[in-house]
Amino acid sequence: MQVKGSVIVITGGASGIGETVAKDFAKGGAKVVLGDVNQAGLDRVVGEIQAAGGEAVGVAGSIAKEEDVAKLMDTAIEKFGALNVVFANAGIISDSLMVNPDKTGKVKSVMSLDAFRSVIDVNLVGAFLTVREGVRRMVDNGYKGVVVLTSSINLTGQVGQINYSSTKAAVALWPKILAGEFAMRGLKDIRIAAVAPGYTATPILKGMNQDALNVILKDVHIGRLVEPEEIAATVRHIVENDAIDATTIEVTGGVTYGSRQRAK
Repeated sequence: MQVKGSVIVITGGASGIGETVAKDFAKGGAKVVLGDVNQAGLDRVVGEIQAAGGEAVGVAGSIAKEEDVAKLMDTAIEKFGALNVVFANAGIISDSLMVNPDKTGKVKSVMSLDAFRSVIDVNLVGAFLTVREGVRRMVDNGYKGVVVLTSSINLTGQVGQINYSSTKAAVALWPKILAGEFAMRGLKDIRIAAVAPGYTATPILKGMNQDALNVILKDVHIGRLVEPEEIAATVRHIVENDAIDATTIEVTGGVTYGSRQRAK
């Protein structure tokens, strides 16, 4: 499938990986529709894409709301006449230990239901709605398409992220499940895959304490953070290679936890 001339919807497009993928696809000749709750961020990214000669539009809304996701997908068709790629990228983090005892051995705090449920609502329910509404329109309009989900290296489990890791582990399974469903119904023109980024050079990680960052990088074979552009290149490869389907591709720089094993 060609990037040039395609129409792509990207959730979480106002910053980070979503922004980088949007600019990469627009540079390659795709028409880009960005969704995010951050209106100011959307306006900035859309403006920068347009200033560089690309085509883009932003739609503010929450992917946890059916009506907002429907509006996002409908905008792609109304503005650009098609829907070919959906990059379900939006996600949030709300870290906490599930049960946290103090020095007395008594529980002093727990992960709140709001902290657990908010991550589930965005990362899991939101991803579900994004895929469902995108695929529905691809099928009904006969658009050849690709759906790319965002999982995470933390699909393997991370202390303090029972909410986040649970969502990413679930999403990593979806390509095989949904490709099987598509095959059952004869939907051969819609592929689905996922990308699982490792520790990526987003503003949060780049701005963290350098000593803490160095501890993280000891577990990364290439010895550095993954660049957002490297994630974008993988998403583009998934779209362009018709043989990539029903799979999750890790882009981690080689997270092995080998240094931890040596330390033991």
